[in-house]
Amino acid sequence: MKKQLSIFGCGWLGLPLAKHFIEQGWSIKGSTTSLEKLKVLEDEGISPFQIVLNEDRIEGDFFNFLADSNILIICVPPGLRRHPNSDFVAKLKRVTEAVSESGINKILYVSSTGVFQDHESLPTYTEHYQFTAAEVENSQLVRAEQLLLNLKTLQTSVIRFGGLLGEDRHPVNYLSGRSDIKNPDAPVNLIHLENCMLLISEIIRQPKLGMVFHGVEEVQLSKQEYYKKKAEELDLPIPEFDLETPSIGKRISMKWTARELGLHFSKKV
Repeated sequence: MKKQLSIFGCGWLGLPLAKHFIEQGWSIKGSTTSLEKLKVLEDEGISPFQIVLNEDRIEGDFFNFLADSNILIICVPPGLRRHPNSDFVAKLKRVTEAVSESGINKILYVSSTGVFQDHESLPTYTEHYQFTAAEVENSQLVRAEQLLLNLKTLQTSVIRFGGLLGEDRHPVNYLSGRSDIKNPDAPVNLIHLENCMLLISEIIRQPKLGMVFHGVEEVQLSKQEYYKKKAEELDLPIPEFDLETPSIGKRISMKWTARELGLHFSKKV
């Protein structure tokens, strides 16, 4: 059987992920919203499609984007910080309608640990956390996951990543030299790009579908301790934290994910 993936959203994660699977012998169809980026995808050996996701319709040849693929990987960021009034769940419904008319019966949805709320108690959230009715109602991120997980005719896996970083992207560069940064005692939930790709490829290789996974690296330091250490390592100005206001935050556990997939990260944040 031909090994072909459709990667919906070839951005900061999706593009290197596509290149990773091409190296493993997969054929890749990849989408972008940008006309200019089609050539970039083509030059990387990706079959390019310009697809724009709207609340009421999908612009572009989504049918052929899905055709003959074994799995759809959804790497589309919700964009709710920039567009808080956007209905991301409605957009995903358009995707599910299109998928139901295609031959695909497997979806891997890239979600975020942002589905979980921060608290002063700094709770630990596992892959099997059950959301309350209020949490579902108040979070599009949660409802988006549940929309996909509850599809009867499809096998959907969800992977919730912590903050993403890579060789050219680390949050310490943004925090360096700033003052009055909130939540110094909060846990750190980050993951390196290479580990994201490892997690996704293992879910598909084994395969492990119809499950929820977490992707974070174990960091024993608090937010203040971690970013002070990173700033010193990179010879950057030390960020200063607000030590008066109580911290809120959360700790994300991926112990079950690591056991289920037999994973060990060699790359560290």
